[in-house]
Amino acid sequence: MCGIIGYLGNQEAAPIILEGLKRLEYRGYDSSGLSVGDKNKITMLKSVGQIENLEKLIATNALVGNWGIGHTRWATHGAVTQENAHPHTDCQKNIFLVHNGIIENYQQLKEQLIKEGHRFVSETDTEVIVHLIEKFFQGNLEKAVIQALKLIKGTYALVVISRDDPEKIVVAKKSSPVLIGLNGNEYIIASDPSAIVSHTKKIIYLDDDDVAVVTKNGIHFTNLNYEILTKKTQTLEWNLNEAQKGGYPHFMLKEIMEQPQSIKNSLAGRVIEKDGIVKLGGLENIKARSQEIKRLIIVACGSSYFAGLVGEYLLEEYAGIPTKVEYASEFRYRQPVLDKETAVLFISQSGETADTLAALREVKRRGVLTLGIVNVVGSSISRETDAGIYNHIGPEIGVATTKAFTSQLVILVLITLFFGRERQMSFSLGQAFCQELYSLPALAEKILAQRENIENLAQKYKKYHNFLYLGRKYNYPLALEGALKLKEIAYLHAEGYSAGEMKHGPIALIDKNFPTVGIVFQDSVYKKTISNLEEIKTRQGPILALATEGDEEIKKITHDIIYLPKIKEPLMPILAIIPLQLLAYFLGVSLGYDVDKPRNLAKSVTVE
Repeated sequence: MCGIIGYLGNQEAAPIILEGLKRLEYRGYDSSGLSVGDKNKITMLKSVGQIENLEKLIATNALVGNWGIGHTRWATHGAVTQENAHPHTDCQKNIFLVHNGIIENYQQLKEQLIKEGHRFVSETDTEVIVHLIEKFFQGNLEKAVIQALKLIKGTYALVVISRDDPEKIVVAKKSSPVLIGLNGNEYIIASDPSAIVSHTKKIIYLDDDDVAVVTKNGIHFTNLNYEILTKKTQTLEWNLNEAQKGGYPHFMLKEIMEQPQSIKNSLAGRVIEKDGIVKLGGLENIKARSQEIKRLIIVACGSSYFAGLVGEYLLEEYAGIPTKVEYASEFRYRQPVLDKETAVLFISQSGETADTLAALREVKRRGVLTLGIVNVVGSSISRETDAGIYNHIGPEIGVATTKAFTSQLVILVLITLFFGRERQMSFSLGQAFCQELYSLPALAEKILAQRENIENLAQKYKKYHNFLYLGRKYNYPLALEGALKLKEIAYLHAEGYSAGEMKHGPIALIDKNFPTVGIVFQDSVYKKTISNLEEIKTRQGPILALATEGDEEIKKITHDIIYLPKIKEPLMPILAIIPLQLLAYFLGVSLGYDVDKPRNLAKSVTVE
């Protein structure tokens, strides 16, 4: 969750660390801090709240030095206070550390360290690590860090510096992301590429139990057993423009508006229309095994889980593969039945989601085929799955996912075509899918052209405090995702429900002050959904409908309508989520909230 950064080079460290923290703030914005080293002196500054508060502190305190570390916090252990902000330091203020992760045995370690005379000033689990390093420190920071880590149970990405072992940064990883950017004789350590891309595209990803020692002479890699490692340098596909707002007031709006292009990027080079097939390079190495797959399990969290629900409908209807969607946070705790005829597909924008990664490792332990849909190239899930597909949409900075969700839906359609054409899907149906896939970007542009109308609707509906989202079949997961967006961005209570289940409880809530967002297209469940909305109308509930262009019948029962162009039913979710994203965005903005930094949330959930 938290954002961490480190710098060592010939430039002043403070401006580079501050710039990196601003790019990482979407990972957490409860507090922030940095420590900068100059020869044998290290200066630390910390503040509560957003990065701008730290920036003001820096402006009034001269920070000199060419090496240092920084942190932006998403609070787990301990309240949002200056004492709990990172970096943390030891009793002698010799060692300074930033951390992303959770230390599971910190309480036991803390009790023992207190008995040994260590003085704690925070409520965090992180502070335990820096005192452990202090305990073992005898002039060599790397050795002290390794000795400390051998006692720790949990997850971590650590960046550590010491006044008594200067101009050196020690980095360590276990189940939390961290990478190192290389630019000549300067090095930048960060949680993700957004903080590095403005300086270099050459990066090295750390794997679990890796320890890196960064000095002006280069980087030395080892593990907890002091075995020397060789790491491969990779080239980032991101560019700086993608990680900036590009004139939009918020990243969220920018990323909503980018969806026609991001859909194009997800399709590029993968659809062969004349043959009615798709070519997915990431799955080619499992093609021989794909015929053996008799069951598919999709594992994900949050919005990715809802994308998976759409995938369940797709894969069962068009590929004939029995499919089940599971929350990653529950999957590995209930002893799922797995066999050699089962494949498990993991969906994660970041590729670092802690629960999803833990589920992946459990599945791999059992020898089952693992697949992935991931956006961030080189992320843990992308490296550890047997095969997979990248979204190719560039960085998604907004905390509430938008373009990654639509891309996940596109990729799930492609996977359905990949497996379906090998099984039951006809040439003509495959070709029809391919043709309509190519039409998606233009249709998305058409929907985005209604931006002003949706903004006006947000002004009308912002007086309400509770919302019900309803849909059937492919539109049911959209109801769930639409409700989630409203909760995340506008802090309004919203429930997503299958329209057919509405009368089994939620209908009791309906009155003139409880609006419903009905997703009701002219598809295979149109008449059924209309009947459900009639029941709401009878009870005087306001209805905002997403409907098919040209549908006149819907006007009889709704108060407001957002019309969408017609497309094949299983592709409709890719388009239909866009107005729901815009509605949530404009409601959040109209209510005065910072939609890029929704309270209590972080972009990448790297802790359980």
